[in-house]
Amino acid sequence: MNPFDVLRDSLYFFKRNLRQIVQLCLPLVIVEALLQQVVDHSTEPDSFPGISVLVGLLVYPLYTAALILFLDARSRGESPRTRDLLATSATLWPRFALLTALNTLLILIGLSLYFLPGIWLMVTLAFGEYLLVLRGLAPLAAMKESLRLTRGNFLRILVCILCVMAPLWVLKGATLAVYPDPQNPVISLLIDSAHSFLQLFTSVVVFRLFMLIADAPEKADGAL
Repeated sequence: MNPFDVLRDSLYFFKRNLRQIVQLCLPLVIVEALLQQVVDHSTEPDSFPGISVLVGLLVYPLYTAALILFLDARSRGESPRTRDLLATSATLWPRFALLTALNTLLILIGLSLYFLPGIWLMVTLAFGEYLLVLRGLAPLAAMKESLRLTRGNFLRILVCILCVMAPLWVLKGATLAVYPDPQNPVISLLIDSAHSFLQLFTSVVVFRLFMLIADAPEKADGAL
């Protein structure tokens, strides 16, 4: 399946299940944005930059794991309850947070090494979250398996991710141009929450890729 088909199918799914995704993820996304805002206003500009990453590790694994579980359930025609998804994601939090921390650290190191290694790591580690949640792999095992599954599919995954993230980056830049710093706290919270929620579409796209590639790894196209 080419990137256009993946994006089209993902957009159809996202629109069709938007109400449930909002109910499942948006409250936690708002909590995450609020915590980030509190940290930003209570720390000095030259404080340890990893504090914001640590805040993300508290909430991001919860709503992302819940979304992955929801995507898997809906792909099988099931309609799970929100509280059940959140309860399961809470049990996955320690392993998911560790995986997120490892991925973030490696990608940041890669981006500092002339940028391209970070892009390569972002793509090749993209399936780790799905392998941890859906196959029960440990963080390091999920990272290793993600490297294997993405081999031969690098360009397809990269194109799909950039087709989602590039417009979001442009939208975020345009929003900051209209509402430059210092922003009203309420407006800042709304902007950050909306941007983080829209980024969840990336998870839908990567899930679609994961299902296609994981189900037929022998059909990898060799376009590394």
